[in-house]
Amino acid sequence: AIQAAKDDPRPSIIVCRTIIGYGLPTRAGTSKAHGEPPGDAELNGAKENLGWPVEPRFFVPDEVLAFYRQAVNKGAELESAWNAQMAAYRVDYADLAAELERRLAGKLPEGWETAVPTFPADEKGMATRVASGKTLNALAAAIPELMGGSADLAPSNKTWLAGTPAFSHETPEGRNFHFGVREHGMGAIVNGMAVHGGVIPYGATFLVFSDYMRGAMRVAAVSHMPSIWVFTHDSIGVGEDGPTHQPVEHLAALRAMPNLVTIRPGDANETAVAWKIAVVRRHGPTALALTRQGMATLDRNVYASAAGVEKGAYVLADLGEGDPELILMASGSEVGLIVAAGEALAAEGRSVRLVSFPSWELFEAQDAAYKTAVLPANITARIAVEAGVSQGWHRYVGLQGVVIGVDKFGASAPYKRIFQEYGLTAENVIAQARQLL
Repeated sequence: AIQAAKDDPRPSIIVCRTIIGYGLPTRAGTSKAHGEPPGDAELNGAKENLGWPVEPRFFVPDEVLAFYRQAVNKGAELESAWNAQMAAYRVDYADLAAELERRLAGKLPEGWETAVPTFPADEKGMATRVASGKTLNALAAAIPELMGGSADLAPSNKTWLAGTPAFSHETPEGRNFHFGVREHGMGAIVNGMAVHGGVIPYGATFLVFSDYMRGAMRVAAVSHMPSIWVFTHDSIGVGEDGPTHQPVEHLAALRAMPNLVTIRPGDANETAVAWKIAVVRRHGPTALALTRQGMATLDRNVYASAAGVEKGAYVLADLGEGDPELILMASGSEVGLIVAAGEALAAEGRSVRLVSFPSWELFEAQDAAYKTAVLPANITARIAVEAGVSQGWHRYVGLQGVVIGVDKFGASAPYKRIFQEYGLTAENVIAQARQLL
């Protein structure tokens, strides 16, 4: 069977039917062989059934040891052969060899940062999933090892790389992967590509379906795999599809996972920076949470540079005269709400700090001085706004602050109507701020 699998160019599955706890006198083939230590009587009985001596307690037959020693020698021979091939490759194809070694070393091409796009201010703007697609394609042109796909949602996720076919046996040069409707399988495949190295892999689906691939994501986080996840349709802003497709608790679930960096950018330029962070990160996975609906692209001549995303949270602007008396913070599509609310409050004579907060993990990685500079302890009037459960935001707003979130499931309606019904409006932010002040 093994030889047949080697001879077939297609993937093969060899099914070996086994008996769990084989040899144990009373536990072989039962669940007790799985979840409990066998004990001396069962262990000694198994040794007798297998024709092994009862002592020593830890016993490895000579033929088994010899077999494994062969594996060590075989590995050394394969490594030696590879090194010889690589040495010859360097001589015959110096440029290609250098490119291969660059990729395997995890080094990005020189000057790749210049490919990161900058988006002009635009009140109409675009959905961050659209900005992500534009950024991804721009980066892919500069980083040839960047490749990935979607769980059958590429047109919606905006993850198709233009100018390159789908990866297949006939087109191995392809950089687009049709993972199919199997999110966990996609996650596992992306992890495998990340572990192999030489490529920067990503997988995409709707944020609500991240639940289906959580096991694979956790393996990536535990094992420090640099997998990239693109999660679009990131809130009740999905609209008419209703609560089954509207993520509510999912951002909190992602943030609960150690070593997973989650970034929910607040406009097109923050999205571009988020991708820059993702392709550079080497010691753990990154998740991008992106909108379905359009949102304004902020004027960065008025508001702070989107490079602040690298810090996790940053001061967009201090509005009004004097020191801030109120902090409004938000991620993603709700950044536009706090901007509108802040400007209205400033027009009333209030001093307001606007904080874009795309990534808790990146913010927590900053030193205390930076975090205090963004969120001064003496400013206790704080409001956080996010179209997801409020869980976790209280660490940033404090006991006297307010979180405007979504602590119930969504509904089927146009997204503007849903946001209105759920209090995700500039008017509600203003009303809450007035009560605090």
